[in-house]
Amino acid sequence: MRNSDLPVIVDFWAAWCGPCRAMAPIFEQAARSLEPKARFIKVDVDANPDIASEYGVQGIPALLAFKNGNVVARQAGVTDLGTLRGWAERFST
Repeated sequence: MRNSDLPVIVDFWAAWCGPCRAMAPIFEQAARSLEPKARFIKVDVDANPDIASEYGVQGIPALLAFKNGNVVARQAGVTDLGTLRGWAERFST
């Protein structure tokens, strides 16, 4: 995330989180439609609690957009594909 020239959209999630499971296919569809203009990665907060803590993630699902290694936007909760794509496209131009 820190060394990427491309915007990076990060989905913070957990396997036990129902809304996270609902968000997973939406996030995957957005990734397929916007890569290679942006990178999409998922961070399991249970497996990587230090990363979630470092970025102040307290609720999931949470999306963070990074540009040049810096957080430029956050979005919490489940969203639809159109909204997610529009949100992510702002950082991929």
